[in-house]
This record gives sequence, C-alpha cells and structure tokens, in this order.
Amino acid sequence: MELTEQQVERYSRHIILPEVGGKGQVRLLEGRVLLVGAGGLGSPVGLYLAAGGVGTIGVVDADVVDLTNLQRQIIHSTPDLGRPKVESAAEKMRALNSDVRVNTYRERLTAANALAILADYDFVIDGTDNFAAKFLVADACHFAGKPYSHAGILRFDGQMMTVIPGQTACYRCVFGKPPPRGAVPSCSQAGVLGVLAGVMGTLQATEAIKSLLGQGRLLTDRLLTYNALDMRFREVALKRNPRCPLCGTAPSILALKDEEQAVCDLKR
Repeated sequence: MELTEQQVERYSRHIILPEVGGKGQVRLLEGRVLLVGAGGLGSPVGLYLAAGGVGTIGVVDADVVDLTNLQRQIIHSTPDLGRPKVESAAEKMRALNSDVRVNTYRERLTAANALAILADYDFVIDGTDNFAAKFLVADACHFAGKPYSHAGILRFDGQMMTVIPGQTACYRCVFGKPPPRGAVPSCSQAGVLGVLAGVMGTLQATEAIKSLLGQGRLLTDRLLTYNALDMRFREVALKRNPRCPLCGTAPSILALKDEEQAVCDLKR
C-alpha cells in the first residue's frame, strides 16, 4: 500500500525516524494487534496503537464500565458508565484515528474461543486482571505461535515480559501454575495506583510496535519490574525452563483448558 498525503502528514514524526520511515509506517498500518482486556493496561495500549497507526486492533472484554474503573482506565469516561468496555474503547480509538479498524469481542477469552480469536493477529497484549486469564493467554499464544506482552500491576508495583513462543522463556517458565485460591489479596483489598497502569500499558504498546516494525530489542528472556514509590526499574534475567509444563522438553500441557478462577491478583 502507499501512504496518502494526509497519512504522510499524520505520521510524519514516525516517518522521519530512520528505524520506521515510510515502509515501517506501512507495516504498522498493515499490522494486527489483539488486546485481551480493555481496562487499565489495555487503555493506554489501545490509545497509543491507534494514534501510531496500527491498522487493526482487536479488543476482547466482557465487562461494562464501572465507576471504580475511571481512576485508571483512561480510555473510558464518565458518560460511558454501564456501557460495554469494548464499545467504549472502540469508539475512542476510532475517533482518534479513522485509519484504524477496531474489532470488538464482547466475551471472555476462554479455552473454547481463544485460538479462533488469536488466529487473525500478529501480536497479543495481555491486559487481564487475574491469574486464570493470564495463564490462558500464555497457553493460547503458545499453541497459536503468537508473540505477546504480559504485564500486571498491583498497589505500586508493575511487572512485564515479552514472549516469543518456542524461542524465549514463557510465562509458565517463570510462574509455573496459578497460586491456590486465597493466596493473594483481592483487587478491592489491595488497591492500585492509577498512573501505574499508564506506565506499564505504554511499555506494552512499545513492545507491540517494535514487534510489528521488526526493530529494537524486545523484552524477551527478561522480567522488568517497576516500583512507583521508589521510581525504580529492575530487570531480572530469565531462561527457558526445560521442565516447563508448556514449552519444556516433555510438556504436560498439550491442549488449552480454563484454569479455575482464583481471586484477582493484578488489577487492570
């Protein structure tokens, strides 16, 4: 495809970057990214991907906008209360950039629908808020062969990593399996600093854009942690676990299944 004059102007600050240029911007416009979750993490991801000209953005979320969401889920606003999050998010992204096509899935990602939904996308953003969903996203991306960015936030702390299935350490290499019920505090009990979602979500959007462009070094085989109170980032080196139940030499997980829904660990 060729960029129109209006697109050249809109994306001019991208195009003047040697690492992007006109060809890179076309790659973004032809790119397809799936957001699993339209909450605190998905909000900045969706807005920045739309602003940057990622041509197709899918949004999976079964929830409606609640008043407690508005402290951090910046893609939604007060008039959106009670609306499906996918509709609210899609409206904001389309208003920001008419170049962008937004596909909405007002449903929960499950073992039954995950592979069919993921099939149409190049990169996946894990913006979910509970262990069951995070392990499902990780497993689904593994079986679908889709690179993805995991992130989570709680109180003043965030963490993230990027996974390329079959090449890098995966989510289960690091975390194994969901913790037992009751082992973690609930979202309402723990709380979360609203701007923390913006920090981690923006970093996830960066990973998606780098992946589509084929530029830079992705956050693979590394776990990045961030503490907002100390304003400190820390990077932990990771290695593939040969005993990983998902990507190890003798995997025990051979098909997708829905994990038991435990208490929410990481608030979106």
